[in-house]
Amino acid sequence: MTRPMLAAVGAMAVLTLAGCGAGGEKEAEAPKTATGSLEQLAAVAKCDPNMQTDADEIRQAICKTGKDKYILATFATDRGQAEWLNGAKDYGGYYLVGRKWVAVGQEKTVTTLQSKLGGTMEEGSAHMNPGGSHNSGGHHG
Repeated sequence: MTRPMLAAVGAMAVLTLAGCGAGGEKEAEAPKTATGSLEQLAAVAKCDPNMQTDADEIRQAICKTGKDKYILATFATDRGQAEWLNGAKDYGGYYLVGRKWVAVGQEKTVTTLQSKLGGTMEEGSAHMNPGGSHNSGGHHG
């Protein structure tokens, strides 16, 4: 009984340490993942969306917050979102993923956005790299 409790405490300590990054205290309490239409998500993120695609299955806009620019997309279905992500990740970048929405941009921009929208951070592969290495290098296209 003691061993499982120690394992649980150890796992919590690792998760707590992993959540502490350069952002300090703000990262410690990620908000509940936002939901809603593209316009509702944009309002929470405090951006004025420049609509690029307005279709039944996907709505996609370019958002600007100060100097930061990113793509915000909403999806009609979970499957549509999964298929879009699978294709998009081949091009690298950083993805903030929520329920039926994705924000794509530079790491700093997406990390800042996560403090407003919640969601899970995912990293794409480096563009045109069949080895699928991550964006740890200095090349950001």
